[in-house]
Amino acid sequence: MLLGIDVGGTHTDAVLIDEQKGIISKFKVKTYKNNLLDTVITALKEVTSGFDVKQITNVNLSTTLSTNAIVENRLEKTALFISSGPGINPSNFCIGKNTYIINGSIDHRGNEVAALDTDYISKALSECKNEGIKVFAAATKFSTRNNTHENEIAEAIGDRADYVTMGHELSSQLSFPRRAATAYYNSAVWRIYNSFIDAIIGGLKNIGITAPVNILKADGGTMPLAVSRKIPVESILSGPAASIMGIIALSSIKDDSVILDIGGTTTDIAIFAAGSPLIDKEGTSLDGIPTLVRSLQNRSIGIGGDSVIKIIDGEITVGPEREGPCMADGGNEPALVDALNYRGIIKYMDTARSSEGISALAKKSKLSPDDLAEKAVNFSIRKIRDEINRILDEINRKPVYTIHEMVHGHKIIPKKMYLIGGPARALSMVMSDGIEILVPENYDVANAIGAALARTTFETELFSDTGKGKMIIPNIGIEEQVSRKYSLEEAEADARRYTREFLEKSGYRIKDTDITIIESSSFRMINDYHASGNDLRVKCQVKPGVVMHLHK
Repeated sequence: MLLGIDVGGTHTDAVLIDEQKGIISKFKVKTYKNNLLDTVITALKEVTSGFDVKQITNVNLSTTLSTNAIVENRLEKTALFISSGPGINPSNFCIGKNTYIINGSIDHRGNEVAALDTDYISKALSECKNEGIKVFAAATKFSTRNNTHENEIAEAIGDRADYVTMGHELSSQLSFPRRAATAYYNSAVWRIYNSFIDAIIGGLKNIGITAPVNILKADGGTMPLAVSRKIPVESILSGPAASIMGIIALSSIKDDSVILDIGGTTTDIAIFAAGSPLIDKEGTSLDGIPTLVRSLQNRSIGIGGDSVIKIIDGEITVGPEREGPCMADGGNEPALVDALNYRGIIKYMDTARSSEGISALAKKSKLSPDDLAEKAVNFSIRKIRDEINRILDEINRKPVYTIHEMVHGHKIIPKKMYLIGGPARALSMVMSDGIEILVPENYDVANAIGAALARTTFETELFSDTGKGKMIIPNIGIEEQVSRKYSLEEAEADARRYTREFLEKSGYRIKDTDITIIESSSFRMINDYHASGNDLRVKCQVKPGVVMHLHK
């Protein structure tokens, strides 16, 4: 049996899936952010009730907690130490109020040009101590060529820190600004993410689940929980990734399509090209800042079932604020669900409370309750449609990358719209606009399904110094001699081949087409003004996907 858990900002969903029978149990519970352990234990106990937990072979998780921390500006205060040397102004890449620019540089060959200013580092650390900062990030321009300076910064920080992220540990790509931002966010969410993991582990232990546990990454693949503790930035946007993997499992998508995951707080929007989800090849942006986190493309807007209805300058608006649950669910302010209840589109929980809230707000707006509810629903639909059009316009102005390949000269014109999430069925009744609307079975727990069925991915990274005639793939124990003419194309082919062979020996059946190159670079090495070979780096990954489909 496979267990999937999605911890969202409003609800936590859990599903139990039998590989022969499909979904055999599902459960939804409110997420109590101040007591995640009880939330998780409740979901786990209910979803596994009546089943032998020893039969669970794999547990996959997804969460929006780290993403929400960024959106809601609840990041832990983090000190970012950066050093770039000449040719770039590092002040353009400051993040937060505690970025420290350190003199010192390493050139593109990996040679130290100027030593780090250790006196400045000491002064900066004293300031951090006074401000109570306990998490740090270090990024230097050419740390992928020589990580000495980042290591020196980490050593200087020492036991002052609960955690230090070094940029060279996250990626071999040369993009210094993206690497610095990725290192910063990795440390900024480290504590909140690890508290979440502690709650998950406590919940699993509480009911006796001992199966391997993985977390969904932003690109739709998974990684082991123990690995994720050190690189929590990879789990940012795992919630939206789970919704995309969920719709893949629940529906047979062949056409250009729009995917809407409508939650209590937000609606996540994703676009499929010819049946495949799009991916941010260079890396997603967090709070508007580009990073190296590969992510399935999605956009989140502040329209959800619990988004509060307000009157602003005489106009009816919905969201982006969420002031607790809707009134039908015990809240104090009317929300989108209450408007849907009032119009008779749905009958969710206490419909009388919805009517009271809509009627009370209508008096303030000098509208009839019917008009107010209709305007609230129409406002929400219009906001979602406008955002879809903006996304399509942006996508159609640049090359399109799916998880499988780059799509050449393809203009995306959606023919279908798939809705998942709690309010999906209700909004499907009012969203038709010349496009086919589809709501799959089990739409209300699609994220947990996507998490449960996400394929376990695996990455390898090949390094070669052709001047020394050496090629290695460290994490699978490959080391070979190569010629000075060893090319990037040969390196990519070797990376694919050795990755496939390693997985086959481990019991996984993998096709070459399941393996994709996600990073590839060649750098000419120069010694004494003469070429001394190439520095080649190739990273490849088993493509994200689902282990089984639940659609007919």
